[in-house]
Amino acid sequence: MRDKDFDIKNPKKKFKKTERVPPKGYDNANDFFEDMYMDEDMIWMGQNTNHLQDDTISDAMIEAIKEKNYCKYPAPEGFSELKQLILDDFGFKDLEVLLTAGATESLYLCMQALLEPEDNVVLSDPGYFIIGDFANRFANEVRYVPIYHEENHYKLTPKLLRENMDENTRMVILIDPLNPLGSAYTEDELKEFAEIAKENDLYLLHDVTYKDFAREHYNMEDYAPGQTLTIFSFSKIFGMAGLRIGGVLSSKPIIDAIRNAVVNDLGVNIITQYGAIAGLKTKPQWIGRIRETCFENQRLIHEMIEPIEGVFLPVYPSDANMMVIDLSGAGINPKEMSNYLVGKKLFTREGEYTSEEFGDRYLRISFSIPTEEIKVFCEEFPKAVEALRTK
Repeated sequence: MRDKDFDIKNPKKKFKKTERVPPKGYDNANDFFEDMYMDEDMIWMGQNTNHLQDDTISDAMIEAIKEKNYCKYPAPEGFSELKQLILDDFGFKDLEVLLTAGATESLYLCMQALLEPEDNVVLSDPGYFIIGDFANRFANEVRYVPIYHEENHYKLTPKLLRENMDENTRMVILIDPLNPLGSAYTEDELKEFAEIAKENDLYLLHDVTYKDFAREHYNMEDYAPGQTLTIFSFSKIFGMAGLRIGGVLSSKPIIDAIRNAVVNDLGVNIITQYGAIAGLKTKPQWIGRIRETCFENQRLIHEMIEPIEGVFLPVYPSDANMMVIDLSGAGINPKEMSNYLVGKKLFTREGEYTSEEFGDRYLRISFSIPTEEIKVFCEEFPKAVEALRTK
């Protein structure tokens, strides 16, 4: 039996997660997200999800449910047809595909399998906090490189990488396009990153979750084969965020190492796989419509922001389905703005969700939603600025 005075010691560093302050009026973030989710009138601009998806995906899953295909376990590593379609979508050959329950699981597995206690990892700030949390569990240090500056085009550059790496750097994380800013890498930049990786025996983790929204996109795998891990997701362009399917592409030796870290050996949700297959097969039929809507939506947002004093878009056009609005010149706290907009049935996110250093400057919004809803945002946002600026 435990002694009644037994106390849980502080958790080890490897189990520490970034602490997030719950929104005003909530004891925890989960209750807040549940309220947002349950509110059918809420315009969803806070989670980079895509609400323009094609019905062929849901139709395929509905048919699979009717056939009761979920009664059987799936093949533990996924349908061969799905994996081949993924390779074809990227234009890759001779690579291995590991399917996971969303790209987030792939990120964790890569860190667990490939990082050692003496390693350090280079990651941009702003970024996606959970990646750094994962790296901290397995590496000695995560080196957050401040990139919220116009001179480096709001992204990690090869020059910044060289300045922030050393002989213990083992992995460089490139989110391309970058959450939350929407900045993307050029082909020349990826080639230079590849040269650095070859010179210093680095892994290049290329998270391309938002690639299908970009004006142009290049695969790091083409320039650093054998050292690149390509993380992909069906959450965004396919509109399958709640279904949790993604994965990692890499060479056989790397994927074999990652397989050793897999816990879920019973496979990825079988109904979701049917949806992913249908999505990839029909992608040429609907992707143009979604992209055009997103380009138009962010154009409307840019047009609305331009005349507002003290407010600007650091990255425009965005190559993702989200962007940030810098409020610092207007003296507005992004959390206050987010809370205010929720009252107007507009769910957005304050910047502290993606950066401790710069998060008090900007609001993050996603725009892969119907244009009619973007017009509501464009009507309400200027009013919010003036209300909060006056306050």
